[in-house]
Amino acid sequence: MITFTNVTKKYPDGTVAVDDLTLEVPEGTLAAFVGPSGCGKTTSMRMINRMIEPTSGTLTVNGEDVTQVDPVKLRLGIGYVIQSAGLMPHQRVVDNVATVPVLKGESRRSARKAALEVLERVGLDPKLAQRYPSQLSGGQQQRVGVARALAADPPILLMDEPFSAVDPVVREELQAEILRLQSELRKTIVFVTHDIDEAVKLGDKVAVFGRGGVLQQYAEPAFVLSNPANELVSGFVGADRGYRGLQFFDATGLPLHDIRTVAEDDIDRLELAPGEWALVIRGEGDGAGKPFAWINVEGVQVHRNGSALYDSTIGGGSFFRPGGSLRLALDAALSSPSGLGVAVDEDGGLLGGVQADDVLAALKQQRQVPKVG
Repeated sequence: MITFTNVTKKYPDGTVAVDDLTLEVPEGTLAAFVGPSGCGKTTSMRMINRMIEPTSGTLTVNGEDVTQVDPVKLRLGIGYVIQSAGLMPHQRVVDNVATVPVLKGESRRSARKAALEVLERVGLDPKLAQRYPSQLSGGQQQRVGVARALAADPPILLMDEPFSAVDPVVREELQAEILRLQSELRKTIVFVTHDIDEAVKLGDKVAVFGRGGVLQQYAEPAFVLSNPANELVSGFVGADRGYRGLQFFDATGLPLHDIRTVAEDDIDRLELAPGEWALVIRGEGDGAGKPFAWINVEGVQVHRNGSALYDSTIGGGSFFRPGGSLRLALDAALSSPSGLGVAVDEDGGLLGGVQADDVLAALKQQRQVPKVG
C-alpha cells in the first residue's frame, strides 16, 4: 500500500510541483496518474522511490515512511519502467533483465535463467535474449523494460509514461499486455500518463492532477468519466467521455445479425444493388475462411492496414469479439461502411453483424450511476 498524506514538493525557487497531496493506492491496485504537462504527476510518482524527496508531509510504503528507508534498499524493492525503456545499450537483453536480481545478490547464472522466463511472461521470444537493445523494435524494447522491472518480483511497479514513444498499434498491444499481467500478478502499480484514454483503460483508480500539482479528483475511472469533479477535470476528460465510458459496459448477449458474404474467388459473379455491401471471405492462405474486406456495387473494397480489417485485440476497428465491451461493439458498427460491425470468434471466423441500435439498447439496460471512490 502507498499512502500520501499532505505531501508537498516545493523547490528552492518557490515553484510548487506537488501541493498538499493526500491519496492512497491500495495493495494490488493500478492507479493511473494523469494530467497535463507540469501538473506534478511524475514528481508525485518519483517521490515514492525517493528519486525526488518530499518537502513536507508523509509518504509511506507498506506503513514505512520512505524518508526513513535507505534509498537503495527501497528502490531494489520497486520496479521502475520509463519512456523508451531506458535499457543499457552495452548489455544484452538477458543481462538487462537480470540487472536487479544480480544487484540483490543472486548469481548471474540463476538471474539469467529467471530472466528468460520473465521475457516469455511479457510476450517476448526467449531467442531475443542474446540481442542488444539497438537490435529490437521500440515495442520489444518496452517489453524488455517491463520484464526488467518484474525480474526481481517487486510488489510495487512505477511506470512513467512507458508507452508514449511507440506507435498507436504497438501502444494498444502493450496496454493489453499490462492488463493481462496485472490480472495474473496483482502488483501495486502507479502508472503516469498524459493520455486520459490510457488512464481509464488501465486504471483501477484514476488521479487527475491540475496545474500547480493539485489533485483534482481521485476515483474509479467510470466515476471520473460520468461525474467529473469540476470544470478542469471535465475539460481534461473531454466532451466525448460518454463514448469512453462504454468500455465499462459488457457486450455479452448482443444480438448478431446476418451479413451477406462472398467468397474471394466469387467476387466477379457478385450482384449487388446500389447501397448494398457484401463481406469478402478469404479463399486461401493464412486467413482462409475469414472475413477481410467489404465490397460494394462499384467494386470498392474498404480495408484496414491495406489488406485486412483491424483485429479488436490490437486497436478496436471493424472486428469485434462478443464478450468484449460496448465501446468495441459500437466502434465496430460505426467503422463499418455497411453499418454492421463484424463479429468474429476467437479464431477469426465470422459470427454475424453488430448494429449500433442494439449497442444503445444494451447500454440502456445496464446503465447505472457508478459509485464514488
